[in-house]
Amino acid sequence: MQNLPPLALSVRQPWAWAILHGGKVIENRSAGSIRAGRMDCRTIALHASTGMKEAEYRWGAWRLTQHGVRCPRPDELVRGAIIGQVDVVDIVSESDSEWFGGQMGLVLENPVACDPIPAQGALGYFKWSAAGDLAPTAPWMQNWDRPNGDHLTGDLFDAAPAIDMPPKKPFRIK
Repeated sequence: MQNLPPLALSVRQPWAWAILHGGKVIENRSAGSIRAGRMDCRTIALHASTGMKEAEYRWGAWRLTQHGVRCPRPDELVRGAIIGQVDVVDIVSESDSEWFGGQMGLVLENPVACDPIPAQGALGYFKWSAAGDLAPTAPWMQNWDRPNGDHLTGDLFDAAPAIDMPPKKPFRIK
């Protein structure tokens, strides 16, 4: 992809992936973060942030299954890079969308993925430039859903893991 927008928004995984590939049409934010980040309607680059804790991934993967979307394994999710672009077409404080769940939401359309471009993220809309390397894969990501936690077992099961009860939603200090 050429001519990526100069401004980007950093989104934690697996949500950045879901915007591009899973039909996530609203990115939830607080009213304060939208104001402070000078967010408005425009085409932006999408940055997958470097951070992703196991509890965040577990809850996100479960949440995506509620929308009929199977999330990639955590070690397959790119982090620390521009991964595409999307149009922000509205900013709403209420919505009937199943993806809305915050104070405010950026309404997204026309997601287009690109080959990952390593870049550092920042809060709000930020001017990005290619720099650095992709975020390294943590041991918990490599061992995710593997019996005995090793790579010798291989992918014995193609089905998504069954979860009877939703995992606890992780709490992040903002």
